[in-house]
Amino acid sequence: MTASDVGTTTPVRGAGPRAPEHSRPPRRRGRYGTHIFLTAVSLAFLAPLLLAVYASLRPYEETAKDGYFSWPKHLSFDYYRTAYTDSGMGKYFTNTLLIAIPAVVLTLFLASFVAFVVSRLRLRGGLWLLMLFTAGNLLPPQVIVTPLYALFLKIPLPWWMSDSLTLYDSLWALILVNVGFQIGFCVFVLANFMRTLPQEILEAAIVDGAGVWTQFWRITLPLCRPALAALATLEFTWIYNDFLWALIFISNPDKLPITSSLNNLRGQFFTDYNLLAAGSVLVALPTVLVFLLLQRHFIAGLTLGSSKG
Repeated sequence: MTASDVGTTTPVRGAGPRAPEHSRPPRRRGRYGTHIFLTAVSLAFLAPLLLAVYASLRPYEETAKDGYFSWPKHLSFDYYRTAYTDSGMGKYFTNTLLIAIPAVVLTLFLASFVAFVVSRLRLRGGLWLLMLFTAGNLLPPQVIVTPLYALFLKIPLPWWMSDSLTLYDSLWALILVNVGFQIGFCVFVLANFMRTLPQEILEAAIVDGAGVWTQFWRITLPLCRPALAALATLEFTWIYNDFLWALIFISNPDKLPITSSLNNLRGQFFTDYNLLAAGSVLVALPTVLVFLLLQRHFIAGLTLGSSKG
């Protein structure tokens, strides 16, 4: 290489002038700030649960003397065993599952039918039907407590479905009322999700001779699996945590759901709040387990439609 070639070096194609170090955007600093903010928000939401778990592991005498935010001297799981046995949670867990699982399955099954008709079939007045189901979510449940109470007392059931021979004081009453109040939200979500599915899939199925049932059951419904999983997680959590309807439509204490069992841990003159915290943690465990099992489908259902392509 000669001296004249030093100043005439061929520049690299596509390489522009290098920006000075001080002019680059502070991406790393902004990323750290985002992580710190999200961590703080997560801890704020987890703080009540963590405090309940911490209190349930400590004796009441210790927290009454030193406070709930003091350093523990003794930790044990005795309160969990006492809470499970003294409140009869096994029986109430069974009642809750007999209410929540059929209610969730029936809600999603009926809502998927209505959403398919509204969004995928050319039904006259489909938009008004969707608005009707959506408006049902705006109705406060306390408004129709008295009419439902009077109605359930007059609806007869055979002895093998209800020992009271009416819809009142039976698990069927809680199943029906939860389905009625949750189906509108599920129709709204599923109808909007089905509208994002390619219409060409149904057109090809129609050309191949597929009927309406085949279009729904074998084509549309499998594509809605992420949305159904997300709704199943939410609906199970809401129905599982319901407390109002059981107090209104159930008079037999043996038929109450799990949320009502916490009242058995409260004494007439004294309440051990550490024992109550242990019972609350036990009650919350099934919903946490359902979310962990359906976490992948739940997150996929939330992110579908956020990007195109």
